[in-house]
Amino acid sequence: MDAVEKAGSGHPGTAMSLAPAAYLLFQHVMRHDPSDTCWAGRDRFVLSCGHSSLTLYIQLYLSGYGLTLHDLEMLRQWESLTPGHPEYGHTAGVETTTGPLGQGIGNAVGMAMAARRERGLFDPDAAPGTSPFDHMIWCFASEGDIEEGISHEVSALAGHQKLGNLVVVFDSNHISIEDDTQIALSEDIVKRYEAYGWHVQTVDWTRTGEYVEDVQELYDALEAARAVTDKPSFIRLRTIIGWPSPGKQNTGKVHGAALGDEEIAATKKVMGMDPEKSFDVPDEVLEHARRVVQRGRATRAEWDKSYHAWREANPERAAEFDRISQRELPNGWHKALPVFEPGSSVATRKASGEVLSALAPVLPELWGGSADLAESNNTTMKGEPSFIPEEHQTKAFPGGPYGRTLHFGIREHGMGAILNGIALHGGTRPYGGTFLVFSDYMRPAVRLAALMKLPVTYVWTHDSIGLGEDGPTHQPVEHLWSLRAIPGLDVVRPADANETAAAWRVVLEHTDRPAALALTRQNLPVYEGTGDHRKVARGGYVLQDASDGQPRVILIATGSEVELAVEARKALEAEGVPTRVVSMPCVEWFHAQDAAYRQTVLPPSVRARVAVEAGIALGWREFVGDDGVVVSLEHFGASAPYRTLFQQFGLTAERVVAAAKGSLAKTGADKGETTGN
Repeated sequence: MDAVEKAGSGHPGTAMSLAPAAYLLFQHVMRHDPSDTCWAGRDRFVLSCGHSSLTLYIQLYLSGYGLTLHDLEMLRQWESLTPGHPEYGHTAGVETTTGPLGQGIGNAVGMAMAARRERGLFDPDAAPGTSPFDHMIWCFASEGDIEEGISHEVSALAGHQKLGNLVVVFDSNHISIEDDTQIALSEDIVKRYEAYGWHVQTVDWTRTGEYVEDVQELYDALEAARAVTDKPSFIRLRTIIGWPSPGKQNTGKVHGAALGDEEIAATKKVMGMDPEKSFDVPDEVLEHARRVVQRGRATRAEWDKSYHAWREANPERAAEFDRISQRELPNGWHKALPVFEPGSSVATRKASGEVLSALAPVLPELWGGSADLAESNNTTMKGEPSFIPEEHQTKAFPGGPYGRTLHFGIREHGMGAILNGIALHGGTRPYGGTFLVFSDYMRPAVRLAALMKLPVTYVWTHDSIGLGEDGPTHQPVEHLWSLRAIPGLDVVRPADANETAAAWRVVLEHTDRPAALALTRQNLPVYEGTGDHRKVARGGYVLQDASDGQPRVILIATGSEVELAVEARKALEAEGVPTRVVSMPCVEWFHAQDAAYRQTVLPPSVRARVAVEAGIALGWREFVGDDGVVVSLEHFGASAPYRTLFQQFGLTAERVVAAAKGSLAKTGADKGETTGN
């Protein structure tokens, strides 16, 4: 109450009513050591209802994670450690950035999947509960989380995957910003989770007609959930939001606004506290709570014994675990990358699939799959088993609980949040695929991956009208620049198969950001000089230079349109116009280069420029300048063979040539001819 009042904004109600549950979890249930926030054997806690950030911050303070009382006083203030919603990498003890409702549940599911995959990599033969890689994922969720559609996607998949290491505590308080949730929520959520295949319990602190915080009952439910190892657990905890505020409990007013001085004073009187004191934490209270540090250290010491025994018995696996934990790649790993013959013709989605299969033996941490589009996205590593309970394996996809190929089903939104959870957990590195147009379904999770700087890779295929007959609903037009607008996301659109392999190398060498590969359905010619990862890593490079080394016009292209630029160059050179082709697979990487390099690729003296991409022009204006021309697509596509679409929409080498001549004319290079008197 004091923190929100001092900040002038915030969400006090849920933090008030969930305080006993959070304190119970941090003090008596969760395996953690506040003195070592990176301990690999720790349980993970996800506060999916991130608006109730004080639920977490207060426990981090009481448990000794480094937060001070002053930090709580600085809630939601500039440069404080207690921002309005928890932020990963900003505050010690925060496992993920939450706030967009439902995303946290997805993160928790991803963490649970990662924990199982990690165990399969490093200690698959240990008896249940005996491995140093056995730990729990605990998640607090609200009605808002449950209402968001993403919760259905990830919860259904968690039940299907039988994730017995996952427990969600659902704070059922029947209140949201618009007051009583009955106005918009009426389904039986408990039955919903039973239908998903979860182990479900209910703890109702209102069942007697009076509100009684029966902590023992909740403790018993949490321990019962821990004991169920063949399915995820869901505990419906019936609370009263804002309890024991006498005037605002059980109202929408206490959800997201300060209570006011009078109501705070009245609540403190109910609790037997001094209403004149703010941020009052008696020394004996803090001393009592901080004893969890010693308990945590003792628990970690016990874990260390089994961990060191495992290391001694498995030195090769231990070395691999160390490497992967530090996000290091093995020596010479890139030698496994395939090389494609110049002059051949390969779709970049197919090239990406061959890259993944080639990397499977050398990068065991790399795993992933598709939102039911494996054959189209080419995301299945050849010969690798599926990650699936054995009873759910199929003839097409055999596997087991420790498999490698992920099957998200048609759940792009959920896939994005799960990938984030896998990356946050550590121990593996994930990728996920769908059509580029459906990146829209994933955008909230992609944005969070960029915000948290997570090394997640998106394999987005069918990257333009080049997919052809499926038509405008499936043909991305605005997507490339929409995604390039997300700070911290690398959008990579390779020109051919070798550039695709090089792009994968560059992406995997980056460990501090997500990356998106935009790949073609149609075959593209393989060119000389596209496989140098050092050039590709610069984001843009000279693929074919002017015949005399002094270009009069520069053609900039990405992906399938590099072919158009190459053909246009031939025509322009035949007409005596020295022309340079620049392949720019990644605008973000190009921007990161120093000014000198950028000038060598795009000399300021060459004002005649054309950018060509089968999408909206938007950001290309920056590269072509006032005299330049963009050959683009400023409308939706159509259903027809892709060659017809490119021709009918003017995405042709001839149009690029015309655009180049038009740009030259703008610079004053278009000279007339004398025709006599």
